[in-house]
Amino acid sequence: MPEDELGREREVVIQEIAQVHDTPDDLVFDLFQETAFPDQSLGRSILGTEKTVAGISREMLIDHMARHYDAGRMVVVAAGHVDHEALVGHVAEAFAGLAARPADPVAPATYAGGDRRQEQPLEQVHLVLGLKGIAYDDPDFYAQQVLATALGGGMSSRLFQEVREKRGLAYSVFAFASSYTDTGLFGIYAGTGRRQVRELIPVICDEVVKIADTATETELDRARAQLKASLLMSLESPSARCEQIGRQMLVFNRPIPPGEIIERIDAVDAPILARTARRLIGGGPPTLTALGQIAEVEPYDRLSGRFA
Repeated sequence: MPEDELGREREVVIQEIAQVHDTPDDLVFDLFQETAFPDQSLGRSILGTEKTVAGISREMLIDHMARHYDAGRMVVVAAGHVDHEALVGHVAEAFAGLAARPADPVAPATYAGGDRRQEQPLEQVHLVLGLKGIAYDDPDFYAQQVLATALGGGMSSRLFQEVREKRGLAYSVFAFASSYTDTGLFGIYAGTGRRQVRELIPVICDEVVKIADTATETELDRARAQLKASLLMSLESPSARCEQIGRQMLVFNRPIPPGEIIERIDAVDAPILARTARRLIGGGPPTLTALGQIAEVEPYDRLSGRFA
């Protein structure tokens, strides 16, 4: 690790941090994560801060690698025209000297929720509104994915149709579900005008609450088909297959066959979707982050009451 190389890389990362701060539709997600999980590792941006990056020394990096980059925490994945035995041989030779030691215990994440607003002279108001989500190994994991897709997963979704097509309240609006080993986040992003934001938030909250009781079979069919199509299309990419298998090995200790995933998606019916939506709504206080000219963003206590 030559010191001059590390010095150049520090400057590159600091520039990347500055770029995020100049990109509000990226920054609002960092603030959202920090607000949902305050004062803990899951809430911190993976980029770090200018101060922390500038303070990373060569010795700190070497110590970090020695403590965390070991065989017990490593998965090697290949996809494509692979000779399995040859690959195993190469890996064994390349990593023969890598120690296998017990992983350091990780404190469980604690969702808090809350309100974070940052006034900026922007043309748009960027919002992320979310709820405590569901972990990877939770039985409702796939129901959460179907719910996010039905609610805000494309041009046919509820939010897109109601918010953009019917009311013209936002150019961009979508729902997402992020899962981790012990928790998750369910959220909606929207970019809107400062005059439209007063009407937008109640509409989003209303759609989140309503879908528990009014999801139609047509919506479910469309959401399930969209998720399955995305899964099957990803199988055409060796890099996507590598990432998928690697994640599955780290989380579940086994690769999950696509057929099994499709079965789990198809098993999500209207009662399961409704139960999952109510579980999310009742899982804790909402998280709201807003960037831009935010004077018209409604008070947090009023927003929270919409999920009561």
